[in-house]
Amino acid sequence: MEKPEVTTQGSTVEEWTRALAESTGSPGGGAGTGLMLAVAASLTSMVAGYSGDDGGEPDRIRERAQALRQEALRLADDDASASKAFGAAFRLEPGDERDEAIRRASVEAAAASAVLGERAIEAIDDLAWLATNGNRALVADVVVAFGALRAALAGARTNVSFDLGSLRSAGTGLEQVREQHPDLWAAVEKLNAAMDRIDGLAAAIDNRAAPTDAI
Repeated sequence: MEKPEVTTQGSTVEEWTRALAESTGSPGGGAGTGLMLAVAASLTSMVAGYSGDDGGEPDRIRERAQALRQEALRLADDDASASKAFGAAFRLEPGDERDEAIRRASVEAAAASAVLGERAIEAIDDLAWLATNGNRALVADVVVAFGALRAALAGARTNVSFDLGSLRSAGTGLEQVREQHPDLWAAVEKLNAAMDRIDGLAAAIDNRAAPTDAI
């Protein structure tokens, strides 16, 4: 009897993380990336809610963060489905059919991770605004949100790069990959830059978030 599908929106946290712990790859690191983005969005929404409720920027940030939380969970589930196709392609017998399946699955997986990464990049500005203008009593929550958002960026960057690299198993060199998929290739560089920005933003408020380090 086939086990019921485990999803971020239809399963408990215990059920989902138990499935993540299994050696199946679905859900895997890409789905975990989506979950980290949802955590970052949730904390952003919480801090924004404590930072004003007069229809100003905090309210707009909260609205965007709540929408991102839902989208991130959906993208996590989409990635889990893509992981199944990715694994199935590599289990095929060597030959043209396997090579084509690997090419298709690798590009689709890379594209899915790139979308997650783009959503994470879009979330940086709102969290940066809260770091400067939000409720100062919640600065530690902002730093945790930065950590979750950086994890999402790192996961997306690594998965896009790895999936593109997997095309070598189908006989495609990296130079060909760069020529054939320039947008996905550029996404890796963009995500690297976004991680550097997150590091700078988090460092700028670390003295407020962790004052004991100054002693």
